[in-house]
Amino acid sequence: MNGPVIGILAGEASGDNLGAGLMRELRVLYPTCTFIGIGGPLMMAHGLESLVPMERLSMNGFVDPLKRLPELIGILWKLIRCYREKRPVVFVGVDFNVFNLLLEGMLSRRGIETVHYVSPSVYAWRRGRVKRVAGAARMLLTLFPFEPDFYSGLPIEAVYVGHPLADEITPEAGSGEARLVARRELRLPDERLCIALLPGSRMSEVKYLADIFLTAADLINARVGDVGFVIPCLRKNIANWLIDALGSHRSLDVVRYDGNARLALTACDAAIVKSGTGTLEAMLLRRPMVVSYKLGYLTYRIVRRMIRTPFVALPNILAGRMLVPELLQDDATPEALADSLLSSLSELDKTSREPETLAEFARLHELLRQGADKKAAQAVARLVT
Repeated sequence: MNGPVIGILAGEASGDNLGAGLMRELRVLYPTCTFIGIGGPLMMAHGLESLVPMERLSMNGFVDPLKRLPELIGILWKLIRCYREKRPVVFVGVDFNVFNLLLEGMLSRRGIETVHYVSPSVYAWRRGRVKRVAGAARMLLTLFPFEPDFYSGLPIEAVYVGHPLADEITPEAGSGEARLVARRELRLPDERLCIALLPGSRMSEVKYLADIFLTAADLINARVGDVGFVIPCLRKNIANWLIDALGSHRSLDVVRYDGNARLALTACDAAIVKSGTGTLEAMLLRRPMVVSYKLGYLTYRIVRRMIRTPFVALPNILAGRMLVPELLQDDATPEALADSLLSSLSELDKTSREPETLAEFARLHELLRQGADKKAAQAVARLVT
């Protein structure tokens, strides 16, 4: 007997990870179900029939989508034709907001139940988008507990499922033992003070922040002495750019490796982090951090007018207060970054009780640790008929 057909689409690597976890749990509920849509290698490993490679949806900035608009429209209609023929019982759009919300609206009008997984950052800016989400999807799955309130009174069921990272990163993942294991993998000394520098995963971010972070590292090294620094690089072009940048900071002892930020955060004592998911990982691993971000002058002025939250770092947004330092734009000077990080480190007195900030990190971890994949699958199952 054939199981239900489920449509699912993720357009980026982060969505591929979310989609794969959801698919795994849906397979538990519906062992013979079929998944059709677009996704990456993780989703395909769980049985997704991907109609086009996920990389065809990859794009940057504002100009790239316009240049590739005919191709994107072609992909959209390919999906519509497929779903018109296969008639999925439900479609789940995983993040990738502009494309997925458009597709969800078109499928809803054709009588297909739709779910949007991950709320746009309506708490931060463009809060009018809640109406667009509600007009496109029957159900919204949110990662953060405060997000459903933004959709109150709208014709959409908003369900808080928790954050998969909080399930994946266990409370023990940032322990002293885990730190030693990570240090040995990176060939770092066991006892040396080590700091992770995370200027971003996009070249545009790295060009704005890397030299500021490295100059702050120079200052920290001069004040403390014998400090190790770790920089992860996800992309080869960033790795090559950083090699050149490090030529101006020869006094630093830097370990650079190809991979994501988690290994660096696990191995290090603290971090200077670009605002984004890295701040959540640092919080879940209970690492003191200083958060920074910088944009071009005009872009920042425009964005600043649109932001509707007093904070940009996820730990601060979750806590509702300034839990970790934020140094943005003109305030993001090497001197300020170095001062803030050293101040955070000074609070770590290993002979006394746990600092209040790290205790709050642990509380927020538990708040987000909900078994997100399973809860998301159970919510989607309510629409499977």
